[in-house]
Amino acid sequence: MNKAGRIISISPPYAVPGGEVFITCENFQIDRDLEYGCYFDGQPARLVGASSNRIIAIVPETFGSTEAEVYLESGGDRSEPFNFTVGRKLAEDLHIVANPAVDPKDDSIILTRSGSRGQQLPVTLFRLEADEYLQEMSTAVMNPTGLAFDRDGQLYVSNRAEGEISRVDRDEELLTFASNLGVATGIAFDSEGALYVGDRSGTIYKISGLGDAQPFAALEPSVSAYHLAFDREDNLYVTAPTLSSYDAIFKIDREGYAEQFYRGLGRPQGMAFDRDGNLYVAGCLQSRRGIVRLTPATRQAEIFAAGMNVVGLCFTRKGELIVATNEAVFTLPVGIYGTILE
Repeated sequence: MNKAGRIISISPPYAVPGGEVFITCENFQIDRDLEYGCYFDGQPARLVGASSNRIIAIVPETFGSTEAEVYLESGGDRSEPFNFTVGRKLAEDLHIVANPAVDPKDDSIILTRSGSRGQQLPVTLFRLEADEYLQEMSTAVMNPTGLAFDRDGQLYVSNRAEGEISRVDRDEELLTFASNLGVATGIAFDSEGALYVGDRSGTIYKISGLGDAQPFAALEPSVSAYHLAFDREDNLYVTAPTLSSYDAIFKIDREGYAEQFYRGLGRPQGMAFDRDGNLYVAGCLQSRRGIVRLTPATRQAEIFAAGMNVVGLCFTRKGELIVATNEAVFTLPVGIYGTILE
């Protein structure tokens, strides 16, 4: 009998390097006198736990592609490989605190190097071109946090240090759009073009096309940032991470009435909807970290992609999931499309 047994499944079906996955197997033999382990494209994975029918492994750090062969070894035997999809790193040495944003005009991805509050870094915004060249943007925004494009393809950025929203023209000239917004963090546009911003001290503002800001809803304060996303019916979804491991996602209707949509995530952060109305959230579900998928109709939650320190995400026109950790971004080919790129 093959001492390495057989891999039956890997959960979740996607991961970025550093993520924790559960490998269901059978007849895996653990002999303390013999070598045993789990390998991703020949790289040994750190094992968190192992038994004859389940292995908990940390995905290794370096991959040249998004397709990996996973196999087990024990006592000189090797299992048949199991195909698994892993994130490929696109850029690093960043400081991302919310969702990246896809430019609808050329499919480039806007990324941030945010820095600590009040810290002015020489370069704070980057454009990851479609050919994966990372270009520094000349615009310097202190502590850029939320990113969003309007219907005309104009980029807006929140500045949490100054409590402002700025518009970045195509020639990268920076213009102040709205101010006096407290600790301005996450931003999002509704279907009519109004911009919403979360002041993490407890207020969601609605901003007109002229930059006039009015309080729209009140929520419990966040220890880090509000993150915003709209569904097809113009309901606004907000995460507000606290020190609890059992945080909520809030749903706010068009009139500003807020209700609890789902509770049970640890430190929920960036969000995005797919075309089928499913909500994807960076957070922790039952001690498993990464991206959680929520089905609004049933409000059922499941881990969709494993990863550590995930803060944001977005979908591209190619059906890729862009996963942002606090210092790097990865691409995962999941064949799922977001709502804002239609």
